[in-house]
Amino acid sequence: MVLGSEVKVEQVTSVAEHLEVLSDLLVQVVEDGASIGFLPPMSRSDALDYWTNVLNPGVILLVARIDNQLVGSVQIHLCTKQNGTHRAEIAKLMTHPDYRRKGIGRTLMQKAEERAKQEGRSLLVLDTREGDPSNYLYASIGFTQAGRIPCYARSANGELDATILYYKSTV
Repeated sequence: MVLGSEVKVEQVTSVAEHLEVLSDLLVQVVEDGASIGFLPPMSRSDALDYWTNVLNPGVILLVARIDNQLVGSVQIHLCTKQNGTHRAEIAKLMTHPDYRRKGIGRTLMQKAEERAKQEGRSLLVLDTREGDPSNYLYASIGFTQAGRIPCYARSANGELDATILYYKSTV
């Protein structure tokens, strides 16, 4: 945790007022090597396009702030299929590189789980690149590894990396 500062998490229902800072966050984490669907170098216009179109009726966006500065985000994708209304996918957990290892990702995940429960979701799923530090986070907060898919995502160096699938029951 950041000394003297508290992580505050809130839901964002419109990205308009946060567009610039969310775009900066996305560019920073991609440039720092995060595997969240984009490859460096990431253009600012691509980041702006992404955030402009991210929210829809099945997506909940949570952001983390320290001293009123946006330092992280996570998305909850609610399954809308009739046979899946009990589950949600956790997506694009991001912490600004200058604020890593301070409990922000953990706090965002805890709040995402709480929010998913409010939506009646009893099963959470996610995936992350094999070997990334996020694997330790997910295991430490009770997610269970369900499997590994080789050659799932291309990395900046052109290699194909495996992804690890995780799940957590919230009942």
